[in-house]
Amino acid sequence: MKRRRMAAERGFADHGWLKTYHTFSFADYRDPQHVHFRALRVMNEDWVAPGQGFGEHPHHDMEIVTYVLEGQLEHRDSMGHGEILRPGEFQRMSAGRGITHSEFNPSTSEPVHLYQIWLFPAKKGLEPSYEQRPFPVSGRAGKWQLVAGPHGSWDTEEENRPLTIHQDASIYLANLASGESLERQIPAGRHAWLQVLRGAVMLDKFSPQAISLQAGDGLAISDEVGFQVASQAGAELMLFDLA
Repeated sequence: MKRRRMAAERGFADHGWLKTYHTFSFADYRDPQHVHFRALRVMNEDWVAPGQGFGEHPHHDMEIVTYVLEGQLEHRDSMGHGEILRPGEFQRMSAGRGITHSEFNPSTSEPVHLYQIWLFPAKKGLEPSYEQRPFPVSGRAGKWQLVAGPHGSWDTEEENRPLTIHQDASIYLANLASGESLERQIPAGRHAWLQVLRGAVMLDKFSPQAISLQAGDGLAISDEVGFQVASQAGAELMLFDLA
């Protein structure tokens, strides 16, 4: 089963300094048909104006992943971290039993375009923690690049290791050139969410059930053995492998 979530159908808010699209119910946007998908709770695409941002605010019991497409995002939190997140870098914050943080666009002239993603943790009350890491574009050219995955699933001392998520969920990126295609198998009992970050793709283009996806579109996939995705004019994709 495949269910498309079209970009234009997402929730939207324009706060002047912030333009934001919500794939799932968030803040004042409520849609009982789109509350979450498996452990994936929030998928927000944001544009933050220069010198603006989110003031200090609390979170608890949520795995929060941020990915910047363009511009820069300045992060500060109650654990003492103060970092700049740049394009190609992933950030993971486990809110656990409680943290506060702020996020600002440090530029005086350029907006920042980002995705912020929340996943339910496998259990509540975890020790809050933070990671940030760049992932080379070469590692996702024409293939799936693992950027985050379940806690304890690899050697924590490995250089450039994926970020650790406290949930049975993995996140991949892929960049496809125009006309390039990529396959993905889905093991029995697993589910997938495909988010088009940039460009346009065709899913299973040789099938009668072919699906066209544009930037901002998402696709929930369950009870399928896999899929093939083909780029129509170059694309950047984010894929979630979920229990």
